Amino acid sequence: MTELPLWASVGSILVLLVLSAFFSGSETALTAASRARMHQLEKSGDKKATIVAKLIMAKEQLIGALLLGNNLVNILASALATSLLLKTFGEAGVAYATLIMTLSVLIFSEVLPKTLAISNADRFALAVAPFVRVLVAVLNPFVLAIQFIVRMVLLMIGVRIDQSQAVLSAHEELRGTVDLQHKEGGLVKADRDRIGGLLDLVELEVSDVMVHRTKLLTINADLPADVLINEVLSSPYTRIPIWRDNPDNFIGILHAKDVLRALADVKGDYSQFDLAKVISPLWFIPDTTSLQSQLNAFLKRKSHFALVVDEYGEVMGLLTLEDILEEIVGEIADEHDTEVPGLNPQADGSVIVDGSVPIRDLNRATDWDLPDEEATTIAGLVIHEAKMIPEERQVFTFHGFRFTVLKKEKNRITRLRMMPLSRPN
Repeated sequence: MTELPLWASVGSILVLLVLSAFFSGSETALTAASRARMHQLEKSGDKKATIVAKLIMAKEQLIGALLLGNNLVNILASALATSLLLKTFGEAGVAYATLIMTLSVLIFSEVLPKTLAISNADRFALAVAPFVRVLVAVLNPFVLAIQFIVRMVLLMIGVRIDQSQAVLSAHEELRGTVDLQHKEGGLVKADRDRIGGLLDLVELEVSDVMVHRTKLLTINADLPADVLINEVLSSPYTRIPIWRDNPDNFIGILHAKDVLRALADVKGDYSQFDLAKVISPLWFIPDTTSLQSQLNAFLKRKSHFALVVDEYGEVMGLLTLEDILEEIVGEIADEHDTEVPGLNPQADGSVIVDGSVPIRDLNRATDWDLPDEEATTIAGLVIHEAKMIPEERQVFTFHGFRFTVLKKEKNRITRLRMMPLSRPN
C-alpha cells in the first residue's frame, strides 16, 4: 500500500482535528440552543431555525450521530499521528503521538469549539444545522444500531430507558428558567415573582388564598333598611354576603351599586327599599378547587365573588377574582383599602409579623423560602412545627429562623418575632 507523503499526513490530521472541532461545537450549540427562541424564529419563517428545532426534537439521534462522527475522526487522527511519529522517532513515537494528540484534541477540538459554541449557542446552532442534518441522515442507521445495543445492555442490568417520560414538566422547566434568569440578573425580583405566581396557580387551591371566615364582613338581612344601607355604604367592599337568622345561613350577596340604584329609584325613601329586589344569588365553590380552574371559572361565568365551602358544606371563607390576581401581580391596593401593618422589619435584623400573614406573601416580600405545604399563614406554620398551641414569649427554632410568640388571643397567634439565624450573603 502506498504511504502518504509527510505533508499529506499532517494535512489529513489537521483536517480531522477541524472536523472534530465541528462535531464538538455542534453538539454543544445544538443542545444549549434556546428552544423557545428557535420556535419564535421558526414562526417568523427562518428555515434554519426549523432545521434546528427538528434536530433538537430528535436529540438522541442528534447526539448519537455527532458522537459517532467525533469518535471516528479522533481515532483516525490519532492513528495517522501515531503512524507518522513511529516512522520518525521509532517506538518513542507512540508516547509523543499520545501527548501531542491529547493536547491537540483537548485544546483545539474540545475546549476551544465548545467555548465558542456556548458563548453564542443560538447563532452557532443556526450556522451548523444544515450540515448536521445531512450528517444525522447519513449516520442514522449506525446510530440506531448502537442505540439498540445500548438499550439491550441496559435492560440486561435492569435499567429501562423510557423515551416518552419527561424528566421535567413544562411548569418545572419554566420555573427553573425564570429562577436562573433572576439569579443571573436577566429578571428583576418583581418580574420573577409575577411569573412564578402565574405558574403557581395550578398548584394552589382556593383555600390557600381565600379570606378566612373570621375576617369576613357580613350583614344581617333583618336589619332596618336605613342601618343596612349605611353599613353597605360605609364598607370598603362593593360586594357583601348577606345572612338571615344566624351568621351561617347565607342567603345572597349585596352589591353596593345595586343598593344605590334601588335607593335612587325610591328617591331616598328608606321605607320603600326592598332588599329582595337587589340581593343576588351566591356562588359556592369547593375548597379544593385549584386557582387556575377557579380563574377560568370566574372569567367564563363573568363573576368576581364566590364563597368557599368545605366537604361538609360549611362556609370557610370567600374568594374574589382580585385574590387570584394578587397571587400573580402582588398586593393590589386602592383608595378604599385599609392598610393593616403586617410586616415590620426591626433594626436588629428581626421581623415582627402578624400571625395571619400568608407564608407566600411573606416569602415574596422578604425573598425567604419558608415552606407553605402544610400551613397557609405564618401562625399556622408555627403551630404545625411546634405540634401544640404555643404560649406568649415561647420560642421555637426551625427552617433557619427563631420564632418568638409575642401575642396570642385565645388559641390564635396574632403576632410573632422572626429572627433569621444566618444573614443572607
